[in-house]
Amino acid sequence: MSADLSPEILALLKDPTTLIPAIAQDVNTREVLMLAYMNAESLAKTLSTGRATYFSRSRNELWVKGETSGHFQNVHSIALDCDGDALLISVDQVGAACHTGDRTCFHQNIGISS
Repeated sequence: MSADLSPEILALLKDPTTLIPAIAQDVNTREVLMLAYMNAESLAKTLSTGRATYFSRSRNELWVKGETSGHFQNVHSIALDCDGDALLISVDQVGAACHTGDRTCFHQNIGISS
């Protein structure tokens, strides 16, 4: 429900009716933890609760990160990119970010490393 977001935030979003890629980043280490998706409703819930809430494409419903695992993401800040179609969420990650139990979902290096 985009009505849960303020008109000012809605105006910043490229299309408040679509899913928005949301990158979760550790507030202290700046490590990229995961990529998920938000809709206007999950963004509004995240802003009001301070807990990362995403939209599950496979289940077609909202989910609070850590609701079943206990691995919550406490949100410190949310930044919108210049096009209004992607979010960077700075979080304090409690436990693993990845559903596999790894700290980050980006743990499989397949290419160039420096």
